[in-house]
Amino acid sequence: MQKLNSMLVSLVIPLFNEEESLPELISWIDKVCKQSTLDYEVILVDDGSRDKSWKVIQELKLKNPSVRGIRFRRNYGKAAGLHCGFNASKGDVVITMDADLQDSPEEIPELTRMIREEEFDLVSGWKKKRFDPISKRWPSKFFNSVARKTSGIKIHDFNCGLKAYRGDVVRSIEIFGDMHRYIPILAKRAGFDRIGEKVVEHQKRKYGKTKYGWTRLFSGALDLLTISFITRFSKKPMHFFGSLGMFMMLIGMAVTGWLAGVKIYALSNHLEPREITDQPLFYLALMVVVIGVQLFLTGFLAELVSRSSHDRNNYLIEEEL
Repeated sequence: MQKLNSMLVSLVIPLFNEEESLPELISWIDKVCKQSTLDYEVILVDDGSRDKSWKVIQELKLKNPSVRGIRFRRNYGKAAGLHCGFNASKGDVVITMDADLQDSPEEIPELTRMIREEEFDLVSGWKKKRFDPISKRWPSKFFNSVARKTSGIKIHDFNCGLKAYRGDVVRSIEIFGDMHRYIPILAKRAGFDRIGEKVVEHQKRKYGKTKYGWTRLFSGALDLLTISFITRFSKKPMHFFGSLGMFMMLIGMAVTGWLAGVKIYALSNHLEPREITDQPLFYLALMVVVIGVQLFLTGFLAELVSRSSHDRNNYLIEEEL
């Protein structure tokens, strides 16, 4: 079994306007890694900060050669920062954390050990006791619950910034938009299903203020719908749209057939029949059929696009002899 100090640990830290916390964070990381005899690199991704964060990163780089920096021209969001940080990382183990000192670097050695010795692909932190405002806690609780049910991944905190990965995990997945919330789902979809969890210490915010609020309630809902669809149907969109379209067409035709049957029954029994086109139910059935046809055609077009995609046969091969 490999020792912890025989590998490189990459710490990917996206940040936005965190000039005050960065010196303390890097000092804390350096202290923990030296105590644990871990070789490490810190990749600080400045997501278009408007304060002096980049100047602070340059100064930290001069003092500590393990610090690396990436600077965006404008603010792109956390997912973009993680994506670029992952691509730049060289470590056997990659750990992500926030730059606001709410994630404790003291967790680094144990997260590293769980990846290496317990052979997890991904270990997600769980902030069991949180010091965030209610505007962050309640949306997080709701979407964590929904994400557990839809993905089948039994972890408590999908959105925890403190996570550890095997190096090949982060280099095999692509995150965009705000999909950083659901990296465990993307990892599972890519075949990395050994996903663990660790209760981590959460610190009170020491500097600045939170960058998130109630708006994440809406963006989180849209992202969850997107990731659920991509996970299940990205390679077979016809299975979703086509099945739903056929179901709606069958319902519409069944209702129309029932209306026709009622009229035939009335005529055969010498009753006064009601015209089919005089009944609102007929127009509802017709609308359902039209929507069903549109969904079916949408699935057909999506299938054509999927078949033409450059990654239609992009499969992850773990080993080859």
